[in-house]
Amino acid sequence: MTPQNKAAAARRPKPGAGSNAKQEQLAAFTSDNTPQLSTNQGLQIPDNHNSLKAGVRGPSLLEDFILREKITHFDHERIPERVVHARGEAAHGYFEVYKSMSQFTSADFLQDPALRTPVFVRFSTVAGSRGSADTVRDVRGFAVKFYTREGNYDLVGNNIPVFFIQDAIKFPDLIHAVKPEPHHEMPQAASAHDTFWDFASLMPETTHMLMWIMSDRAIPRSLRMMEGFGVHTFRFVNARGESHFVKFHWKPKLGIHGLAWDEAQKIAGKDADFHRRDLWEAIERGDFPEWELGVQLIPQDKEHAFGFDLLDPTKLVPEEMVPVQRVGRMVLNRNPDNFFAETEQVAFHPGHVVPGIDFTNDPLLQGRLFSYTDTQISRLGGANFHELPINRSVCPFHNFQRDGMHRQTIARGQVAYEPHSLIDGKEFRIDGASGGFQSFPEELEPPKLRRRSPSFDDHFTQARLFFNSQSATEKEHIIAAFRFELSKVEAPAIRQRMVDNLAHVDEKLARRVAEPLGINAPDAKAAAGRAGYREHRMSLPIEESRALSMVDTGDGSIKTRKVAILVADGIDSASLKPIREALEQAGAQCRVVGPRLGTVASASRRQLDVDATFVNMPSVMFDAVLVPAGAQGAEALALSGDALHFVLEAYKHCKAICTVGEGVKLLATLGIGADPSKAPAGVVVAPTPTTNLGDTSAATQIAQDFIAAIAKHRHWDRANVDAVPA
Repeated sequence: MTPQNKAAAARRPKPGAGSNAKQEQLAAFTSDNTPQLSTNQGLQIPDNHNSLKAGVRGPSLLEDFILREKITHFDHERIPERVVHARGEAAHGYFEVYKSMSQFTSADFLQDPALRTPVFVRFSTVAGSRGSADTVRDVRGFAVKFYTREGNYDLVGNNIPVFFIQDAIKFPDLIHAVKPEPHHEMPQAASAHDTFWDFASLMPETTHMLMWIMSDRAIPRSLRMMEGFGVHTFRFVNARGESHFVKFHWKPKLGIHGLAWDEAQKIAGKDADFHRRDLWEAIERGDFPEWELGVQLIPQDKEHAFGFDLLDPTKLVPEEMVPVQRVGRMVLNRNPDNFFAETEQVAFHPGHVVPGIDFTNDPLLQGRLFSYTDTQISRLGGANFHELPINRSVCPFHNFQRDGMHRQTIARGQVAYEPHSLIDGKEFRIDGASGGFQSFPEELEPPKLRRRSPSFDDHFTQARLFFNSQSATEKEHIIAAFRFELSKVEAPAIRQRMVDNLAHVDEKLARRVAEPLGINAPDAKAAAGRAGYREHRMSLPIEESRALSMVDTGDGSIKTRKVAILVADGIDSASLKPIREALEQAGAQCRVVGPRLGTVASASRRQLDVDATFVNMPSVMFDAVLVPAGAQGAEALALSGDALHFVLEAYKHCKAICTVGEGVKLLATLGIGADPSKAPAGVVVAPTPTTNLGDTSAATQIAQDFIAAIAKHRHWDRANVDAVPA
């Protein structure tokens, strides 16, 4: 075990030493390495390097059962990957409610603030395969399994509060359209191709979701910095049988932050595991990700009070109309011990609910209630997937389901049916009891028909609300995303249909998207004449919603932000030391990046350890860049094309940059000099601070200015970044 693994293991709660119920349960299925090898039957293996042969150069023998067992198991190690959400990563943690929610729901895990409910959370991308990159433009899955005392509850959501389609019958069509095109299996993990936009342009109900997916929400900086949503409208039901509609939200403590598109593409090539690595490393070093659970509660009699349909999964409830109440928090504090056994085999299902939480008639949700069980049976080898350790509930389960592939429970006795009387001579019957899960008794007397409710017909008003709510920079990013995606579409008619649809969201948006695409100007009337168009328009009391923008979110800290310190022989280590210490005290993660691994010598001949090189950890891996003082070091960096590119690329991506003393030379290409008053937004230009006699106040002030710049996440208003040669 490496020192890093030992340190991480030491931080993990041990079973029986105050750990939670799920960790104790998993411990029974966990094994460590031993100094011996054995077969799966426990027989010790004497030689793991040579198969059994007829002579040292003779043929291998069929009787070598050790070889056959090892190879057979290897041949069957892979299971079918998920059709969607194949690329994922996960972590253990806990949830605790702030105060009892008994007024609204009888769900046990939402009652006692002293109770910590174990959770397992899996994040994922939707479209790509298991081997695709983390930073593609895509929806992110945000699935939470609560191991409650009443059974498992799965809140299976996304990082976007709405979806592309309104009815589950269209889900196979959507996924077939967005997946790689079947004739040549390209492109991987990307929507920028003909089949997706052909489908989307013919389905105006996708428009609201398209606005989200073309925004920076679709390329998060970190999984720790994205919201989560239940997407559908669910029900809370209290002990008196009273119902409230509920929308679920996960609000990240660190705020909602995204990547620049150019940055995301480069990261995909430099480190395809960027999000997975970021989550793992944060938990290993004790920077536990945290979210607050928020709910929007709507009384039963207010179901039709909003002008849009609560059952429509392409609509959200603006927070200005129904505030989000923050009712609890979730902390992820332990990485999985085995990726396959936990992250890959975990089985989520929106139908895994507990008493006090119920469904609505959302037609997309209703289809998911069937689909998830069906797909788990296919992936995990049969109907007993619930017996896998990661999927087991922490409360006892008992029923008369028997047998099947991979059955693990050994059910004793002769009775496997209900009602029965053979166990103790008394009749056992479960027939209309008042305990356990009770479905909300909604009155239904509809005709049976294949129709869509007219209340689902407005496909553009909320898309317009989302666009209006974005900052000027966020709007520019949406326009650029549409342009990029549609430029990859070969059929001009598809490009034209799409911008015609966008004209119903915002005429200027549609016109600007169309400009570089070689098509006609947007024509709203043409879109209105197509089969999928609907005339219905809702009336919203607001035109903008602050909650829909990512600007100014989070706690304002720089905790876990990654700062690159660029070095070369001759840098000024004396002034660097207090600046670095201040950054790390503020929670930043500093890495020293230089021309080579090993060490560099400072101007005072002190050796400084180098963590990474300009090539193996480029600027896209960091949130900010610090260039320290030192004439010789600055000169060496200025003569390095890799170092110059590092700084220019960070500048182009609007990240915070701090240059101290002669370090400003690396900004000379941009015409930035040593005058702090003329520095662009987010660029701190400071003279070399005096550090003799132990006075570090000047260096500390530089650090505070830099910290303030990093805390803004990005400086998107930086002028003329398109002209930067990086």
